[in-house]
Amino acid sequence: MSTTGLTGQAQTLARSPGWQTLLYKEVLRFWKVSFQTIAAPVLTAVLYLLIFGHVLDGNVRVYDKLSYTAFLIPGLVMMSVLQNAFANSSSSLVQSKITGNLVFILLTPLSAWHWFVAYVGAAMVRGLIVGLGVFAVTAWFGDLRFAAPLWIVVFGLLGACLLGTLGLIAGLWADKFDQMAAFQNFVIMPMTFLSGVFYSIHSLPAFWQTASHLNPFFYMIDGFRYGFFGVSDTSPWVSLAVVGVACAAVAAVALHLLRIGYKIRG
Repeated sequence: MSTTGLTGQAQTLARSPGWQTLLYKEVLRFWKVSFQTIAAPVLTAVLYLLIFGHVLDGNVRVYDKLSYTAFLIPGLVMMSVLQNAFANSSSSLVQSKITGNLVFILLTPLSAWHWFVAYVGAAMVRGLIVGLGVFAVTAWFGDLRFAAPLWIVVFGLLGACLLGTLGLIAGLWADKFDQMAAFQNFVIMPMTFLSGVFYSIHSLPAFWQTASHLNPFFYMIDGFRYGFFGVSDTSPWVSLAVVGVACAAVAAVALHLLRIGYKIRG
């Protein structure tokens, strides 16, 4: 899309309060059940840290003089951001389809961009809140250095945006919760767990190292981890390029599906 087109969309967003109302509604939706949507994922990440950190710390060393627990914390934070951003946008759309209240949003003059900004924006808010919660609880367990804080922010935002957009696509595609759960369990979960959250890919055989480089989730977590320690399995600039292109691609798909009313208009 051209710069002029993007500027026009930004001006339209600024003039219309509708997307702000939808964004507020989506944020309020998960905040009302924050014990389930925020506290529970934080507890899950802490349990991962306690179990894996206790068992493997002292037996596994990654990079140079970096404890396994310290290595694990950024991975758990980013994993929580990604999974919860995806869960928010996907579950919201599927729930609206099943309960039938999606029709009230369809009656409004909101454009595809309004829908996109509201749903993905709320997903990013939830993902980042959960990530901050995980970080606040787990940071005490390891020596985190904050070597390049800007990279932490950049990859945190891009990761939340990418998974929030994927959740939007999954929510448009799925007609019921078990379809959405299948997408999450057979696509999102494996790609997250095989992205280097719990290990450095340099410890893998050559075949699996190559396979890991085909996983865009790896670049999100590796770039995010670089922001803490200043070392990573690949260049943060390469990671930024891969994640940026992936984010732009899925955003284009999501906007196209919203424009044609895929599975939301009869």
